[in-house]
Amino acid sequence: MNQPLSKAIAEQVEIIAEHARREGLDFYPTIFEMLTSEQMSEFAAYGGFPKRYPHWRFGMGYEKLRKQHKYGLGKIYEMVINNDPCYAYLLNDNLLVDHKTVIAHVYGHGDFFKNNHWFSQTNRRMMDEMANHATRIRRFRERHGLERVERYIDTILSLENLIDPHSVFMQRDHMNTPPDEAPAKDASAPTRYPAKSYMDRYINPPGQLSNEREKNQEQQAQQKVAFPPSPMRDILLFLLHNAPLEDWEADVLAMIREEAYYFAPQGQTKIMNEGWASYWHSTIMTNYVLQAHELIDYCDHHSGTLATSPGQLNPYKLGIELLRDIEYRWNTGRYGPEFDACQDMQARRKWGKGKAPKHRVVGQDSPGRQKIFQVRALYNDVNFLDEFLTPEFVEQQNLYHYKQDPATGRMVVVNRDFDTIKQQLLFMLTNHAQPFLYVLDGNYRNRGELYLGHRHTGADLEIKYAVATLKELHRLWKRPVHLHARIDEDHILFSFDGEQSTQQHIDENIDKPANMV
Repeated sequence: MNQPLSKAIAEQVEIIAEHARREGLDFYPTIFEMLTSEQMSEFAAYGGFPKRYPHWRFGMGYEKLRKQHKYGLGKIYEMVINNDPCYAYLLNDNLLVDHKTVIAHVYGHGDFFKNNHWFSQTNRRMMDEMANHATRIRRFRERHGLERVERYIDTILSLENLIDPHSVFMQRDHMNTPPDEAPAKDASAPTRYPAKSYMDRYINPPGQLSNEREKNQEQQAQQKVAFPPSPMRDILLFLLHNAPLEDWEADVLAMIREEAYYFAPQGQTKIMNEGWASYWHSTIMTNYVLQAHELIDYCDHHSGTLATSPGQLNPYKLGIELLRDIEYRWNTGRYGPEFDACQDMQARRKWGKGKAPKHRVVGQDSPGRQKIFQVRALYNDVNFLDEFLTPEFVEQQNLYHYKQDPATGRMVVVNRDFDTIKQQLLFMLTNHAQPFLYVLDGNYRNRGELYLGHRHTGADLEIKYAVATLKELHRLWKRPVHLHARIDEDHILFSFDGEQSTQQHIDENIDKPANMV
């Protein structure tokens, strides 16, 4: 059973909430719970949800986290759940200064969850929904057997990243209707020219119209109906609508797909979210609630959170420093065409220094604060770095490319080019550096085979994972599955027919799918 909050911590929850609101943060009602290290490891293994469907991977995650804490290899200070009300967990063996830091950090996350556009379509009652999923899957295990349900969940989890995170903000042009159910179009109608009734038989001769209709009907019979009508990135949705699944299998697929969409914005905003929460726990602690005798412990733990080393990327550090840089630039006018056109480095260093606020800023009482609140609302990690990363910031933070020197074993800089560094960072964040896969044809060769395509954006396919993915897809589709991929400039078709995996070079002799990417 969870421990109740002590009086001192409960008081800090209310005090820090008031300071956070004074600074302009807007968050859902937040419920704090005190956990032991064992409970914290358990909740973390479940993704922060105390009730979730049973599966062996959660037990594996729990053992890993428990041992990390036990042997001093890692410690989970807090967890916070995107929900309304928001749930946050505190570790019972932390110092009071740590609890205060975590509480302030949680309110930063809560504000981000509520106000960032990329979280706007998430389920704010996911705590209840997760519990419902767990109940239904337990029933399926009782009806169909533990091994069968567990093996099926293994298959779905191996494919859970095959979704389209941007689809929740737009209406994709997909109608997942199989070819034999596609709406009919009168494509065989001949071309008729406008004419007066008494001239119609001369301008539109009946014999010519009849011949043209027959010709169009022949072409229509030979023409293949595209299924889906256009390349479809949400492969799980396509399988849900079209794979030959039993009712319970479709239900499990729908549940895991829903959870994948719930967690997707967290992966898209890791740097911004942690940076925003770190910015506000730093602001609130140093300006409001930090006591003199807590200073050393706070600085020690705060610096540990932001610690980084050459060749490693710390999202907490990168996020908070870039937010501070944006605030400083907008306070001093270091943006816009005039500043960008200035080539005098000395002038750029002195630009707008007199404009910086002389007093401590509260809330959005400065151009810089207004800007970072705007950034918090609209951006994800990719466009956050794409728009606001600057050569000066890269130099200041030493965000260079490093490589270990084999002679000395030390990390040394191998690349200082800003454009290359920025592109590498964006590549790491775009789709989590995973390949973009699409359904191109659900009736390939008119045999009901599934044909996927890989849109190459710099992320190569790992062949062993591609082959393994096709095998898992076959378990759902139950007919041969194919994947068109680019490997070292060659176009390769990977296939699995249920028994054998094959690969072949794609040339003009191989049938084309209904769509292309």
